[in-house]
Amino acid sequence: MVTHETTTHTTTGSRLKEKKKQEEKEGAHCRRVTDQSRDMARQMEDSHRRFLQTMMANGIVDEQSARTLYQYCCETHNTQHTPDKLDDFIETINSKLQPMFMQVRKGMSEDNGQQFYALVNMAETDVTRMSSDYADNELELFRKTMDLIVCSENGKASSTDILNSADTLTTKKLKKSETEHLLNRLVHDRWLNEKRGEYTLSTRCIIEMEPYIRSMYQDQVKVCHICRNIAFQCQICEKPTCGIKIHNPCVARYFKGRAEPRCPACDDFWPHEIPEVRRPRSQSKR
Repeated sequence: MVTHETTTHTTTGSRLKEKKKQEEKEGAHCRRVTDQSRDMARQMEDSHRRFLQTMMANGIVDEQSARTLYQYCCETHNTQHTPDKLDDFIETINSKLQPMFMQVRKGMSEDNGQQFYALVNMAETDVTRMSSDYADNELELFRKTMDLIVCSENGKASSTDILNSADTLTTKKLKKSETEHLLNRLVHDRWLNEKRGEYTLSTRCIIEMEPYIRSMYQDQVKVCHICRNIAFQCQICEKPTCGIKIHNPCVARYFKGRAEPRCPACDDFWPHEIPEVRRPRSQSKR
C-alpha cells in the first residue's frame, strides 16, 4: 500500500529532476550561443583578407604602418575601426591561419625598440624557408653568417669575416663579387642589416627564425632580462657572476629617470651609457 507521504515525495523528486534537466538544457543552449557569438566575432571579413594580402606581399611592416593599414582596410570595406583593437584584429586573422601553420607575429627592433608585425611560416622554422629565393650555396653562406653574428660578443659580423667564410663553403664556392651581391640581396630582402661594413640580424630574421635560433644556439643565445626576447644588440652586466643582457631600447626605458643605474638582477652599478628613449613615429608627430 502506497501512502500519501510517499507519493508526495516521489512527485517532488520527479519535479526536481525535470527542473535540473531543464536548467542543464538551458545552460547548454547559452554555451552554444556564446560559442557561436565568439566564432562570429572572429569571422574573417574582407577587411581581414585585405590586411593579410598586404602582409603576404610585404612580409613585415612597422607598427605605425600596420595601424594605418588596419584603418584603411576597415574604411575600405565599411567595417568598424577601433584604433586600440589592432591586436584583436590580427588575432582573428591568426585564428584562421593556424591550420595552415602561419601566424602574424609581433617583434621589436633591437636598434630602436620599434615594434613590427611579420607574417611567419610556422611549419618551416629554419633557413629552408628561404629556399625558393636562394640557392643552396647562398643559404649555406647565410647560415655561416648567422653563426658569426650569434657567436660574436656584440651581435655583429664584419664583411671581411663573411667574405672569408665564403671560402669554406662545402657547396659551390662563391666569388667575392657574388658574395657581395648576395649580402646586398639579404639586406634588401630584410634578412640582414648593414651599417659601416658590419652586419646584424634584422628584425624580420629574428622574428621568423627565433625557434631555429633558440634550438641551434642554445649555449650562445641569451634573452633580454627586461622583455625576455632574444638579445644580440644589447648591454651586458659586467659583474662576472651576473652577466645579464638588456636590449639597448629596454635599457633606455628601464633606467629612465633613475638617479643611479643599477643592474636589475644583481644591483651592481650599471657602467654603460644609457641611451635616450626613442619615441615611435606615431607619438613624435603628435
